[in-house]
Amino acid sequence: MQNQKSLVLSNELFYRLRKVFKKIYQNSNFYEKKISKTYDNNFVYKPSPHLLSSIIKYQTKKYKIEDFTIKSIWKSKVSIKDFNKLNNFFWFFSLDLKSSKKTTQSVISNWINNNQNYNKNSWEFNITAKRIIAWLSNHQLTYEDGDEQYRLLFNHMVQKQANHLLNEIKNITEDEEKIVGCAAIILVGLTYKNEKSYLDNGLSSLKGIIKHSLDKQGFPKSRNIQHLVFYLKYFIIIREWFKESQTAIPEYIDETIYYLGSCYAFIWQNIKQDVFFNGNFLSNNDEFDQYLKRFGYTFKNQINELGGYVILKNKKIILASDIGSSPIKTHSKNYQAGALSFEVFSNNKKLISNSGYFPNNKNKLNKLSKSTALQSALIIEDYSSCDFIKFNSDFFVEKNIKVSKKNVVFEKNYWKISSSHDGYLNKFGLNHEREIEFYPEQLKFIGYDKVLRKSPDKKIKFDIRFHLHPNSKVMKTQNNKFILIELEEEGWKFSCDNYDINIDNGLYFGNKNSYQENQNIFISGMNNENKQIIKWEISKI
Repeated sequence: MQNQKSLVLSNELFYRLRKVFKKIYQNSNFYEKKISKTYDNNFVYKPSPHLLSSIIKYQTKKYKIEDFTIKSIWKSKVSIKDFNKLNNFFWFFSLDLKSSKKTTQSVISNWINNNQNYNKNSWEFNITAKRIIAWLSNHQLTYEDGDEQYRLLFNHMVQKQANHLLNEIKNITEDEEKIVGCAAIILVGLTYKNEKSYLDNGLSSLKGIIKHSLDKQGFPKSRNIQHLVFYLKYFIIIREWFKESQTAIPEYIDETIYYLGSCYAFIWQNIKQDVFFNGNFLSNNDEFDQYLKRFGYTFKNQINELGGYVILKNKKIILASDIGSSPIKTHSKNYQAGALSFEVFSNNKKLISNSGYFPNNKNKLNKLSKSTALQSALIIEDYSSCDFIKFNSDFFVEKNIKVSKKNVVFEKNYWKISSSHDGYLNKFGLNHEREIEFYPEQLKFIGYDKVLRKSPDKKIKFDIRFHLHPNSKVMKTQNNKFILIELEEEGWKFSCDNYDINIDNGLYFGNKNSYQENQNIFISGMNNENKQIIKWEISKI
């Protein structure tokens, strides 16, 4: 443990020194000359802004550029969040096309006058990539009818910023930021067709992301559902740029979209529900589905297991479970310690839930939402099934959880999901096996949680939690044998022989970066045996 802490401190020291030297280099004249090498190429391909409707939140009300305080817009003191929004220029997508082109172009000219040389704030990688995409996609306002001097300046600054992205992309650790950077570089290559290096380098980086981030089935190695949707959106946008610009679409882009789309069909389109595993929360994928339909993308997938998840369903019930091992450390920033956790939907209402995810890593709720206690799973001595280590404000898995003994049965009148994980092996010398059976005709779930120990030298406390949606109402019966669950107009009954069952208050993170109070059912007990089986039931009343 001490060696591990020393290694972390050494890595942090190296990281800080690297940031210092990088800052000196990027503010030098040498770097300025390097990224200022641009070409007098014409803006040939004019991308349609509607291709970005899957990532842009278009507002019903359109604004005129005259509504903004043009002269002081870059000198106002604003919050970091507003600064980023202002400098990435995605607000241009909310402008009415009847806005003055001259005024719009003066805003860009003013920005260039204030930011023509690199600075770490307004030239931050993700901001710069989005700014390039916004400037080029809103060409009707940002470029058309501009005089020759303005157009030369515009072309120079677009390419200069692309040069910065090319120089910086190898240092970016977040693949989501990399793909936005790749998209911007590729778009520059397509719009300024005479400068082929942008396109080649952008595609080369895109290949690297595919290899580094996606498994053989096209599911993100992070096992993060938000990442899956993000990658699919950007790969489709890139493909549509190629198609619209009448440029040959690389075969591997089509192939990647096929696999990503197949995973998307499995995890969302087949069930039209958000499952709260490993960084997921409530989405707005219905709008993305409309986008896919509009552009002619159809995805299908009929398998029941993918990406470490199992989803079994009929017309009334959905049973989903996480039976995948944890991602490797570099992909585990959004991982939640919910090995073998599960969720149940009844008639499109969530009966058993995990608690969701709080993605803001600057808030203590982020780490809390990663803990096993916030998942519908087994907890030992109030510890999570894996330890997290903090690095640069984020928490990563310190030691991987391995899931084994997977078995899935899906028949008309009988379902079963069973598997085992070793997350508690090092700390407590035990393995956890879970088996969940479902009998569709009886609308009954029977679960078996097994605590397996080779040398039970002392007693250990265990809890098994079953989190409920905030809309659920629960009540314990007077004989203490059952807990009744009211989910809108449905009634369910929870029971567990030989162990105490109780109701506890909790937190629900289903909505991004916010929380609600909810309740959970929990089984508690002690273990000092080689093999202990905790049986529980959930049945429709």
